[in-house]
Amino acid sequence: MIVTRAQAAIVAAILIAAGAALYAMGHPLICKCGYVKLWHFQVVSAENSQHLIDWYTPSHIIHGFLFYALFWLVAPKLSFGTRLILAVAVEAGWEVFENTDFVINHYREATISLDYYGDSVLNSVSDILFMILGFCLAAVLPVWLTIVLAVALEVFVGAMIRDNLTLNILMFVWPLDWVLEWQRWR
Repeated sequence: MIVTRAQAAIVAAILIAAGAALYAMGHPLICKCGYVKLWHFQVVSAENSQHLIDWYTPSHIIHGFLFYALFWLVAPKLSFGTRLILAVAVEAGWEVFENTDFVINHYREATISLDYYGDSVLNSVSDILFMILGFCLAAVLPVWLTIVLAVALEVFVGAMIRDNLTLNILMFVWPLDWVLEWQRWR
């Protein structure tokens, strides 16, 4: 797990560029409520995806697991640092795309996220940092443990809030009425 200074600088530049893009798109630096929380527990809330950590943070750790596996499979000769840069670029690109009007409106129309108006810059940058954590964990943990952690995170979050990475992808790509009804039954 070696990252050169140049690679770390590129990762930092991608983080800054993603934050700047989100801010330029009109997203607030921090929650419009005016303060920063370490953890925000309330899912159905205008403050969701506005603070440092929320119920969707585990999905970003899983993104890191998945990106590590993907880039290990498709580009095994690239250095860890180069694969990390690629993962950060993909995650940052998703964070910016996820916060476009197109995606926000799609979430609001197809899911229970009626109060969702996009992430704060702080939350998006935090999401990218948690993806980096997942990527690094996947690099040092045995494969079986990484898989167990991913499944445990999905099951735990799914049980707690009736949503997780799997359901989020499903409801984005192919919204199902019965899943929506089940998610409303909190």
